[in-house]
Amino acid sequence: MTVGIQKGNSGNTDWSQQRWELLEQKMRLAAVNAGTEVAAWRVIARQARFVMRSFTSSFFIVTRFLPAAKREQVEVVYAAVRYPDEVVDTLPLTGEGKAQLLDEWAQGYEAALQTASLRESLEQQIPYFVAAFAAVVRDTGIPPDYYRAFLEAMRHDINPRRFATLDDLIDNYIYGSAIVVGYFLAYIYGENRQGDFERAMTASRDLGIALQLTNFLRDVSEDQRRGRLYLPLDMLREEGIGEVDVNDLRQHPALNRVLQRLAAIAQNYYDSASANLDAIAPDCQVAIRACIDVYGQLNNRIARSPRGILHRESVPAREKFRALPVSKYWRLPLAYLTESF
Repeated sequence: MTVGIQKGNSGNTDWSQQRWELLEQKMRLAAVNAGTEVAAWRVIARQARFVMRSFTSSFFIVTRFLPAAKREQVEVVYAAVRYPDEVVDTLPLTGEGKAQLLDEWAQGYEAALQTASLRESLEQQIPYFVAAFAAVVRDTGIPPDYYRAFLEAMRHDINPRRFATLDDLIDNYIYGSAIVVGYFLAYIYGENRQGDFERAMTASRDLGIALQLTNFLRDVSEDQRRGRLYLPLDMLREEGIGEVDVNDLRQHPALNRVLQRLAAIAQNYYDSASANLDAIAPDCQVAIRACIDVYGQLNNRIARSPRGILHRESVPAREKFRALPVSKYWRLPLAYLTESF
């Protein structure tokens, strides 16, 4: 994942199902009435920006340094992955109800792939973020199976299983939850020079793994509340832990050692992504570098935290700004003028 849209908890920003439904009704009408394909895209991209701003400060800030056209596509990607994530994480539904919403969303995606334009998708009553994402798929050549893999990872969270090893976790969960999202972005960003795309995809894969591992380490306690565990079982057994209980203070020293070990692995992936950053189009490298720096700081804070596993670490705003180019600070106030719902 080449700029940090990782599957994970959304902090304190929980939108109700009613809010999502009202947003769908309002924005569909606005997009349909916009008059042209370009105008409809602008309406949806603007609302996708608001969704991103509402759910993630770090990613929102670093993406301000992407060129406008690519930034809009990234914002649409974010919205297209945010909603399914919210379905499984925060909507107060039964497992069957969540599965039904994901199935309807997936059916909308398949239908949108068969249309020739955004406006045609909207006229067929396809959810507008799905319709816009399908337009990104068409315009950039993203393989359609990548989003199918993402939705399958979301289905996993309805009835989660545990992972025997790190490889098991990467292959059978992180691939769908984060790596393919990074691949979306690699297609949007493009390569630096002809022949660089394979390395750009490698950077995206490595950054996706790093970001997702950092997210898991930050949210062990929250994930336990949701009945999930993303720490490899073999690493836990090596520390004498058979069943994780973050509320058992006796487990904390051993759990912290597992977190430190995984944080070191995540750092290796950040370093690998950084080493291949030059393969990505130059107009996107500033944003990706900022992403690596900000989330690398978060990873380091988790590894060194004196407050234990029950504390959810974050990077202070002043530290985030240090990762950004001073010459471009002027873009940030403008970004917060986005119309809200």
